[in-house]
Amino acid sequence: MAEKLKRNLGPWLLTAYGVGVMVGAGIYVLVGAVVAEAGIYAPVAFLFAGLIAAPSAMSYAELSTRIPEAAGESAYIDKGLGLHWLAVLVGLLIVLAGTVSAAAVLRGGVGYLLAVVDVPQIWAIIGLGVSLLLVAMVGVLGSLLLAALFTFIEVGGLFLVVWAGFLAPPVEAWTAVAAGTGPEFVFVGVAGAAALAFFAFIGFEDIVNMAEEVKRPERTMPRAILWSLAITTALYIAVTLAAVRAVPADVLAASSRPLVAVWEAGRGENAAFLSIIAVIAALNGVLAQMIMASRVLFGLGRREAKLAVFYHSHPRFGTPVLATVLIGAAVIFSAILLPVSALAEGASIVLLSVFCIVNIALIALKRKEPDAPFKVPVFVPWFGLLAAFAALVASIGGLIGVF
Repeated sequence: MAEKLKRNLGPWLLTAYGVGVMVGAGIYVLVGAVVAEAGIYAPVAFLFAGLIAAPSAMSYAELSTRIPEAAGESAYIDKGLGLHWLAVLVGLLIVLAGTVSAAAVLRGGVGYLLAVVDVPQIWAIIGLGVSLLLVAMVGVLGSLLLAALFTFIEVGGLFLVVWAGFLAPPVEAWTAVAAGTGPEFVFVGVAGAAALAFFAFIGFEDIVNMAEEVKRPERTMPRAILWSLAITTALYIAVTLAAVRAVPADVLAASSRPLVAVWEAGRGENAAFLSIIAVIAALNGVLAQMIMASRVLFGLGRREAKLAVFYHSHPRFGTPVLATVLIGAAVIFSAILLPVSALAEGASIVLLSVFCIVNIALIALKRKEPDAPFKVPVFVPWFGLLAAFAALVASIGGLIGVF
């Protein structure tokens, strides 16, 4: 009997899922790191990063209509390149990257929580982790409705930051730029900041692994992928514009909570509520990664006999319960035991490598089967390959201290 996941998802929930994955908890700390590289021109760096991500997102949009399956990247490589071993390896690496990323975000979210609630860290990790695991098990519709609520709250918090930033008196550098006498635009610095900001856009690829639970995937998948990328890019640019307008770049660069500094500059009030929103953002990111990684395991179980144990869905919930329990347990134990910050950097490198291979797979598929329900121009996967490879080189260089 064929195993099936329930098709409950439409474009709005799927788009909210994508935005939630990309925004996550990262924007609450990443702004400072990007400003440290690009200064007052940090919004331009986020724009460049969005443009770098766009061709790979478009490649994923086409592939998700050609092969609307869980474990999407694995299926794309298997069909496009005919390398089954590579397809399985990439699928397992995505599971690993998602698990490690979720563990890192869970630990970070607990750090914000402990600033508000006095509980032992280990019990906070276990309590939040088990709660999210149960949500992910009982049904994708409920899980994504909760994720959509989390996304609404975290995006609402960012809108409040933007509002506060534009209420604040402008800093000297902002006024100087407006007058045409500001700091010189240094392309190398902005480009380096864009490579860093690119990591804030990693997450659109998670959407494709929900394909078997989507209504009319040939229409819904491209819309959700491209809309989530567009919304996130606009949001990041607005946040960084508000930040560099309200707070000097050196203060933002030195702060571990740069958006709190923006709120305080604009409103002169305590910003403890942003810590709560950061916890919610972290929970959203963890839930999204649990859902994604379990669907990849489900899809791999169909394609690889050695992993067939994971190719089962619960008769009532319609979710891959065994895969979800395994991923949830791995996330909780990793958050408690492993040096997840270093592993998270490795996860980003894994995902950029996957982007390169997936773009190559689409190039091959376009040659073998030109027709598709949704098509992008042939140059798009080539641009996606070059952009992902450049970001990969920069990331590896940064990790080993070359650049």
